[in-house]
Amino acid sequence: MSPLPELRYPSVPELVASALALAAERPELCALQQVGVSRAGRPLHLLSMGHARRAVLVVAGAHANEPTGGSALLALAHRVLHEQELRADTSWHFLLCADPDGASLHVTPAPRSLLDYHLGFFRPAGAEQPEWSPSVLPPDRLPPETRALTGVIDELRPYLQVTLHGTDLGGSWVQLTKDVPGLAEPFAKSAAELHIPVETGASDAAGWPASGPGVRVMPEPGTHVAYPSLPDDARHSTWYHVHRYGGLTAVVEVPMWASDLVDDPAPHPAPAAAIRRLAHRLLRDGREVELVLADALPRLEGVDDPLLRAAKWALSLVPGLAADWTHTPPADTTMAYVGSVDAFGRRLPLRAAAMLLRVLRRADDRAVPRLEQLVVSWSEAFAERFRARWVPLEHQVEHQCRTVVAAARHAREPAD
Repeated sequence: MSPLPELRYPSVPELVASALALAAERPELCALQQVGVSRAGRPLHLLSMGHARRAVLVVAGAHANEPTGGSALLALAHRVLHEQELRADTSWHFLLCADPDGASLHVTPAPRSLLDYHLGFFRPAGAEQPEWSPSVLPPDRLPPETRALTGVIDELRPYLQVTLHGTDLGGSWVQLTKDVPGLAEPFAKSAAELHIPVETGASDAAGWPASGPGVRVMPEPGTHVAYPSLPDDARHSTWYHVHRYGGLTAVVEVPMWASDLVDDPAPHPAPAAAIRRLAHRLLRDGREVELVLADALPRLEGVDDPLLRAAKWALSLVPGLAADWTHTPPADTTMAYVGSVDAFGRRLPLRAAAMLLRVLRRADDRAVPRLEQLVVSWSEAFAERFRARWVPLEHQVEHQCRTVVAAARHAREPAD
């Protein structure tokens, strides 16, 4: 695996400092305001540029383990500030980090390998994720980060919300809550120029209509979902909150490490058999982590931190997902789709093991060596299987920026 250059992902305090500097550069055009607080009391900041009623909202940091968005948000804000045509009749608003508590727990700002990335890994349980919580919690129990985000949407009524996501290993793709005709071409062109594969069969978008290679449109609420066991239905997330104002959401995914195996459109020779094997491996790997957890839990009495909750939540998804794969015909029969399922099946137990390892290390628990062995071997096998290559950080950022600008241009409605 290629080494990472000296560039690294900024922390939330660094994002805020950079936003303050931008606002100070053009105070008549820019404003930085606090729009809420996290559960732990950390502020949520919104950087606004321009005063037009037509608005674009860009959200970074919704998932703590997907750090590219913060870097891309800053680069995009610089571009908007210095390219007048981008804000000629549109105001731009940047939520610097939707989950600052989560960002404080994912501690790999400059991962040197996929193993290094996982040794500092954190991704909260579904109910604690700002964008996903409305799909698993009743309205009166939503976390303050979610309420802050929906409050910003209610105030701005953006015609476009773009939320900046990423993947550890794979390719780039876009998820849309409504189609944006014309977006697929500039998206694909940017990916090709920057040597980033387009993930044409992303399992996250299994069964969704394609607007173009790597660009998927979410089905209408109430329609069939490919993996019914997963509790976090995107159609009940904050991505759909903009629809009440006639807007739409684009989710831009970019990889940290690329794999040229995820854009192979060739038909898989035996997809059902391959998926069954992957489901079996998922159950086997999940059981390995479950056994370690069951053994350690009596020694962790009284421990209830986000890492442990997240590890338990990830493990709880394993049986249902394996059953979905086994009992539901493949949504896609391409090599790319089966490869994406392969990656998904590796991620879930690996992430649970990595987060549990951090909990057990703090407790100096006797199960640490066993978990270390799993995290090391699974990380290395993941990277080797997919021939992982580091995507230069500047390419990750540039691709997200280009895609956001293209989405803003193609989704625009005529001025009133």
